[in-house]
This record gives sequence, C-alpha cells and structure tokens, in this order.
Amino acid sequence: MSTPDLPLAPSGGCGDGCACGAEGDPHDVAEYLECGLDPALAQLLTDAGLDPLEVEDIANVAIQEDLDHGVDVTTVATIPEDAVATADFTAREAGVVAGLRVAEAVISVVCTDEFEVERHVEDGDRVEAGQRLLSVTTRTRDLLTAERSALNLLCRMSGVATHTRAWADALEGTKARVRDTRKTTPGLRALEKYAVRCGGGVNHRMSLSDAALVKDNHVVAAGGVAQAFEAVREAFPEVPIEVEVDTLHQLREVVDAGADLILLDNFTPGECEEAVGIVAGRAALEASGRLTLENAKAYADTGVDYLAVGALTHSSPILDIGLDLRAAE
Repeated sequence: MSTPDLPLAPSGGCGDGCACGAEGDPHDVAEYLECGLDPALAQLLTDAGLDPLEVEDIANVAIQEDLDHGVDVTTVATIPEDAVATADFTAREAGVVAGLRVAEAVISVVCTDEFEVERHVEDGDRVEAGQRLLSVTTRTRDLLTAERSALNLLCRMSGVATHTRAWADALEGTKARVRDTRKTTPGLRALEKYAVRCGGGVNHRMSLSDAALVKDNHVVAAGGVAQAFEAVREAFPEVPIEVEVDTLHQLREVVDAGADLILLDNFTPGECEEAVGIVAGRAALEASGRLTLENAKAYADTGVDYLAVGALTHSSPILDIGLDLRAAE
C-alpha cells in the first residue's frame, strides 16, 4: 500500500518544510527537528490510539541523541546531497511487528523532502524472517541518518508485541487476557503499551491518575487493606479501584467492601481457583507473580480475568529488523 499524493520533492535542495532553505548545505540538528510530521501520518498515528505530538517528541529526542554535535559525518561525506534511494525495513526473524508508523515518524522528522512509503504489512501482523515490512523512498542522506533511531523504536516495539503474542497464544481458549503493568521504559510508556495491544494483550492504567491500585505499602500506611480501600473510595469516588491482596482473608475483606478489581499477589493456581469461587463474579480478578509462559494456561484455567505480566515491557528482547538500501539499478 502506498501513501497517496505524496510525491518526492525535486532533488538538489531542501523541501519547503525545512528551516535552512539552502541548497547543498549540510543540515544541523535544529534544522532536522523543525521539519515535523506529515498530516496524513499524524492521522494514522491518531487512528492507532497514539498521540502524534508525543510520537514526534520521542522521534525528536531519538534524533537529537544522534545529531547533538552536528551532522551524520559518515553519511554527509559519502553520499551526494541530491542522491535519492529506496530502502526496505526487513524482518531478520519471525515475530509480530509493531511501530511501523512510529518509524515513519522518525523519518518524517529527519527528511528534508517529502517521502514515499509502501506498506507491506500492518502493526499486529505476524511476519517471517526475510519479509519486507515497509519501503521508503527519499534522499539517501536522510534515510541513513534516520536509520538507527527508527530501527531502535521499531525493534523495541516489535519485541514487546512478539513477547505479548506468545502469552496471548498461551491463554487461547480461556477468558483470561494478558495485561501489562507500569514497568515500562521511561518516556516510552505509550509506545510500549501500544505494542502490547498489537500483540493481543490489554493495558493496565496508563498513569497513577487513571485508576487506583492499593498495594502492600498503602495497606501498611493506612493500617489495613479495607481501610486503604475505603480511604481511596472516599477521596476519589469516581475512580476505579484495584486492591492487591496476599491472602484469602484479605480477599474476603475487599470484595465485601466493594472493590472493582482484585490483584491476587503470588497466589498458586489452587488459591486462584478458590478466590474465583469466593468472589463469585462480584469483582474482576488478576493474577500476578509466579507467572511464566509454561504455567500461564494453568492460571488462566482457574477462571481469573487477567494475568498481569510486567515482563511484557521490562524484559522483552527486541525483534531483529534491518534497513536495507536497494542497490542502484
């Protein structure tokens, strides 16, 4: 699939969006960062549930790291300023892809001209080793300058999606869903949680304001699990409240108090099954701790609603993806 009405600008100088307006001059970091996102791309990000301004900020930070002291000296030295090329983002291994539009955003931030894209797959698709994911045609210098930043985000997000898909597959046939936590990379939470969705998982709260989660330290500070729950409900009556419990006794306390969601911390599958019987549908239940891909189905079969897996975001390996410049014909 090609982006419509997005021709390449004439080679030999900057596009209208670039700050410098000069022909033949190397671009410094400030000039790259002022180019911004294409409106059509911004709409695609919005449609995916991502904030285009946040994605652009992340792309700018990534490029800033590479261009903080000037230009890509290797690329400027070896590539003519007016050269145009096509490059393919290609999977080096099988997995689930996520972050293609984010990679485009990085390219959009860097590119001094408009660029053409051909989209071979979409986020959430399973891909095989050697499969083309995205092809981009634009100035060669800009492609190579954006390469590593775009791949860093794309490989990271695809790794999270691939790991999540393994958990989602393990839970197939049960009502349980795998869910992330706030154990995310600072600054990348929105992207990593989006990748979880691409892999078939569901999101926990995005921030501390979205929902309450009464944990063990809150319980100690408040003098008991029921007291902590009541304090939150009184202060923020409209906010959903999840309560972490360590024992079946605590479970009975909070379900009787009216908790919306109860986190069963380090319960065994047998204890989870007993908890499901005690709650009897009065609250949703989330298992956390002791979870592995090998025992995921056993926990899901107890009837819990969610498996909370911090490793989706804090321990997922990247999916290996490369950018291959096509040889000149």
